[in-house]
Amino acid sequence: MLLFLVICPIAAAILIIVGAPARFTALVAAILNFIVGIALFSEFDRSTAGFQFVRSFTVSTDWRIHFAFGVDGLSLLMVLLAAIVTVSAIWFADKIDDYERAFYACLLFISAGAIGAFASIDLFFFYAFHELALIPTFLLIGIWGTGSRVRAAWKITIYLSLGSFILLIGLILLYQSLPPPERTFDIRELLQASVVHPIAVPDQRHIYLLLLIGFGVLISLFPFHSWAPDAYASAPAPAAMLHAGVLKKFGLYGFLRLVIPMLPDGAHYWTELLVILLLGNIIYIGLVTIAQKQLDWMLGYSSVMHMGYIFLGIASANVLGSTGAATLMFAHGLSIALLFGIAGQVRNRTGTLSFEDLGGLAKSMPFAGLAFGFAAFAAIGLPGFANFASEIMIFFGAFRHGWEMQRFHLFQIATVLALWGVVISTVYMLRAYRSTFMGTMPKRWAKLIDLGAGLRIPVALLVAGLMCVGFFPQTVVNIITPAIRTYFTTTK
Repeated sequence: MLLFLVICPIAAAILIIVGAPARFTALVAAILNFIVGIALFSEFDRSTAGFQFVRSFTVSTDWRIHFAFGVDGLSLLMVLLAAIVTVSAIWFADKIDDYERAFYACLLFISAGAIGAFASIDLFFFYAFHELALIPTFLLIGIWGTGSRVRAAWKITIYLSLGSFILLIGLILLYQSLPPPERTFDIRELLQASVVHPIAVPDQRHIYLLLLIGFGVLISLFPFHSWAPDAYASAPAPAAMLHAGVLKKFGLYGFLRLVIPMLPDGAHYWTELLVILLLGNIIYIGLVTIAQKQLDWMLGYSSVMHMGYIFLGIASANVLGSTGAATLMFAHGLSIALLFGIAGQVRNRTGTLSFEDLGGLAKSMPFAGLAFGFAAFAAIGLPGFANFASEIMIFFGAFRHGWEMQRFHLFQIATVLALWGVVISTVYMLRAYRSTFMGTMPKRWAKLIDLGAGLRIPVALLVAGLMCVGFFPQTVVNIITPAIRTYFTTTK
């Protein structure tokens, strides 16, 4: 099933390029991947922490490189997120006037790259699949974007290329830091080798810093964040849904998969730096988000802000906080995808996303207003949605930080400050909801057409995912915790 999840979108993209009906082929491939993803989730053994559904093919015996796939609870959740957002993004794609085949092929290649990166258990392909997804991202923004799309495309390309290069150096040093007999690209063996032969503490500090910067650029960690709002505001809605909802989680996933278990001393050494940076995401970017006057820019900065919460959970150094971080990765992916999808539909119908020009759209687009309201409430952490359950775990996990024993320490201060971020996000999100869908409606929007029956399917899918995990968080917590628990010697 894992091989199918990776190969299906690539095969569909090739079929589209050679002449198959673009939208139909892309949608069929996405639906098939969604069905297989649900089947994978249902058949997963939640009682074990190891990788399951493993398939491996040797690429290089000398270098010990294998085309290998497998999932544990953490990677399974990310694969399922990619499958859900992919089918929703393709469904939200409107009629494309120029280069329609290339547009849908690019969306499928981003999906394949994300799924391949999450499912790879070989370090080489873990990195390579992510790079595969960056090229179509550049094309989607540069060709089909809006506003200063060319500038935004080059900006995201330069930033992410530099981040990927720094990440590559860090991964090479991570590989070389182990004794020669233990060196392998198999992530499972790397994790085991780092336990048997711990990496020297000075090496951990250097490698951790490189990986923090490399992954941080890809994640839009403060102060490496400026590419993200510009890119998402200029990107077509399906591209923003896939990148902000799925592909940006690659860096967070890599942090949980490699950095935390293999470089614990490095993480401990740089913990104060990480806390300062993540508070920059939450507080500073949150205040910048309030100041935005366009819906697309507000959503872009909002996505950057919420990365701070996930980093807070990752930095907590305990099972509860890290599990909350993984759950929030899933929840944020669904909520931000829905927000960008609705924003794209509003822009297509009105030609603007300026708060000054909008208002009262719920009168002519009631279903869109309802859907945006659900997504907004999820984003601010309203109880009943997945974001609330995950943020609660992060806050409690961070408050009881895994390394500190003092009565009141850095992470407890950071948690208190991060709680103010919830207030900030409530202000800007409800303001955006009011400015777009509530209040007096300008006469020129009186005849706007609401979302049709077809678009209500992906909206229902995303909202259902948010509410199912919100009301029953154990459905994902039970599959994540066994994988996370192996990273820590004691359960905090």
